[in-house]
Amino acid sequence: MSHTAPRIEVSIGTQRVRLWDGTRLMHEWPCSTSKFGLGTQPGSNKTPLGSFIVQEKHGDAAPTGTIFKSRQPVGQCLPGMETQSDLVLTRILWLAGTQPHNANTFNRYIYIHGTNDEARIGRPMSHGCIRLKNAAVIQLFDLTPIGTSVWISE
Repeated sequence: MSHTAPRIEVSIGTQRVRLWDGTRLMHEWPCSTSKFGLGTQPGSNKTPLGSFIVQEKHGDAAPTGTIFKSRQPVGQCLPGMETQSDLVLTRILWLAGTQPHNANTFNRYIYIHGTNDEARIGRPMSHGCIRLKNAAVIQLFDLTPIGTSVWISE
């Protein structure tokens, strides 16, 4: 059985993340991209388009609901806690752009991460990142090594 490197596709239009192994769809999850639209401007809170790689991964083996600030665990999000904040939970896949137009992605801190706002997954609600349900981001994290290619399209 041949094994190819996994790749991640993010569709803005359908608000879905797909994990591929060659031509085989391994997993698909609903996601949330930016409520501010698409773009690469620093400070815009927009989701960038194009080709990326997973540059860094943070949160391996952290409990579900771990709250990260600057990629460091700072606490636990528990059921019933206030959810107005856009918290980064559970796992972080930190993306780096591979094209001239999105080369600033890593410095913009664009992640694929878990969220405290799981009820609104499937609609554009983020501040630029790609949000997944916490169980989904653990699955994705465990299946994708650093260097995994990511394609974000409209």
